[in-house]
Amino acid sequence: MTRRPWMTTIAVCAAFAAGLSGCKTVQEFPGPPEPPSIEVAEPSLVQIEQLEAAETAKELGEYDEALRLFQEILAENPTITTAYVGIGDVYMVKKDYEKAEPAYGRAARLEPENFDAQYGHGLALQMLRRFVEAVRAYHRALNIRPSDVKANLNLATVYLQLDEPDRAVSYAEQAVEADPASGPARANLGAIYEKLGRYDEAVEAYDAALELMGNQPRLMMNQINVLARQKRYREAANTALALARIEPAAEPYERLGWCYFKLKEYDKSIEAYRTAVNLDPTHWPALNGVGVNSLNTWLLSSKRDTEARLDAREAFRQSLRVNPDQQRVVKLLLNYSL
Repeated sequence: MTRRPWMTTIAVCAAFAAGLSGCKTVQEFPGPPEPPSIEVAEPSLVQIEQLEAAETAKELGEYDEALRLFQEILAENPTITTAYVGIGDVYMVKKDYEKAEPAYGRAARLEPENFDAQYGHGLALQMLRRFVEAVRAYHRALNIRPSDVKANLNLATVYLQLDEPDRAVSYAEQAVEADPASGPARANLGAIYEKLGRYDEAVEAYDAALELMGNQPRLMMNQINVLARQKRYREAANTALALARIEPAAEPYERLGWCYFKLKEYDKSIEAYRTAVNLDPTHWPALNGVGVNSLNTWLLSSKRDTEARLDAREAFRQSLRVNPDQQRVVKLLLNYSL
């Protein structure tokens, strides 16, 4: 089968899946869709040659020409599954998921046992955020190829997007079992273990993903958060420091400051927080970190260090200007008369 460059797996991090409440729960999935009522006609020799020409144009990146050829074929014979899949492929490359979805859907109805049609339909539906329908399409694809890596991985991802990690985990594990060298599969499994609170296993999965994929910032951030949940603050700080060197941005420095605070290394903590604020003055978690450190310094000085008190007040007030919905910060300002 010709490899389609767009037919990738979609691995997500726990942060990506967070907050997707309100999605429908998928209780069950139907069997393959009913075949069309029209009679399917086999392609003629001429149409087979036209299909080959269209596929060649698609593989060469001549997408408009490929679309034209596929559509010409379907004008003559509207029951050729391959042409509908080809149209879906082209629209996926163009990121026009609204047009890709009905093409794959038609192919899936014409030929329910066509894996590419069912998988492509699932992927298009997922990109359209029609998650419940995507689950059903991926299940139909897995009825055809139960061990397919990308179908298992993407089905797990959809369940994660539906905030159903308990349903996701078996498919994520199957994806890793089918291809242990797949970094995205390992990363996705880590995200699911994290959502399930299985933090030891999440750390192992993220470690394996980082080995396979290199130090990807989003993946490293997930690892930091899981290590912090386990109170492994030194390891989390080391990972945050490594990430800050790779990607000097506010988020890793904020996490570094938080870890140092937990380790009671307050000088390092406020330095990291200030670096985060210098990189992004609107990063309110880092502003809160500066405020908490400064407040801590003021209290430890028996409230004699007025400069620390002023620093805390300014940091908290700036944080509230960025994000007013912070009741804990308001209480700190009121409780300590800042």
